Amino acid sequence: MIAKARRLAAGFLTQMQTEYGLPVSQRALDLTQLLVSELVTNARKYAPGPILLNLRITGGLVEVQVWDCDPVLPVARAADADRVGQHGLEIVIAVAHSFEARREPVGKRITARIPLTDAPGALTAHPR
Repeated sequence: MIAKARRLAAGFLTQMQTEYGLPVSQRALDLTQLLVSELVTNARKYAPGPILLNLRITGGLVEVQVWDCDPVLPVARAADADRVGQHGLEIVIAVAHSFEARREPVGKRITARIPLTDAPGALTAHPR
């Protein structure tokens, strides 16, 4: 499921690039796949039910949203050089342009955004 989600994210960005001419850097492609991987992994690990992945382009950003049925909001753990694993949320927060976690009427929705390009002024509006 996690590998499939990564492939869907890569396919989405490739489609936006080829069909709509949106600039998508290799960094944006790689980081989007990383965000998808970490967020879907966390949802699979902590939520007992279904997961919804939503990708969209908005204002020069790719927005990755993962919904799951567990209402408990994630909390990044304190830095610990001796800890092995459980760094997913820390990674997401470190690489994302913005990050948001909010409760929904059922479950929660995690949203992280990455700029589509590495160029200065990359966050200008692009048509959807």
